[in-house]
Amino acid sequence: MAIQVGDKAPDFELRDNHGRTVKLSDFHGDKNVVLLFYPFAFTGVCTGELCELRDNLPRFADRDTQLLAVSNDSIHTLRVFAEQEGLEYPLLSDFWPHGNVSRAYGVFDEDKGCAVRGTFIIDKEGVVRWTVVNGLPDARDLDDYVKALDTL
Repeated sequence: MAIQVGDKAPDFELRDNHGRTVKLSDFHGDKNVVLLFYPFAFTGVCTGELCELRDNLPRFADRDTQLLAVSNDSIHTLRVFAEQEGLEYPLLSDFWPHGNVSRAYGVFDEDKGCAVRGTFIIDKEGVVRWTVVNGLPDARDLDDYVKALDTL
């Protein structure tokens, strides 16, 4: 079961597409976080969602929010994907132990071996304030994230 609104967001430490370590707790007290899980780099729906976020980054920065996108791809795959698509926000690798963070958030599909489309808006205190979980083929609506951030 996915993490629910009002839950303390599980802390994690993952490497990004540049090999840097990113911890959720590093943003506590400083920024809200949109934590976005997606199945795989280079797939149609995922590429569309992540490029839409790229094109709308100011909408998050203006709301004092850090965007973190997580997949079960390796950091090497994520590096190439980010370069190809011009993605300037962190792409985090939940590759090994495979899906550990995705499981902690309740969005890992054991049969497919990847995360489903889960999004968690986490406030500056580390509490989940909004969430949506969609199946693999179902894209999310970026405007819903912005509306939820405006309530913080």
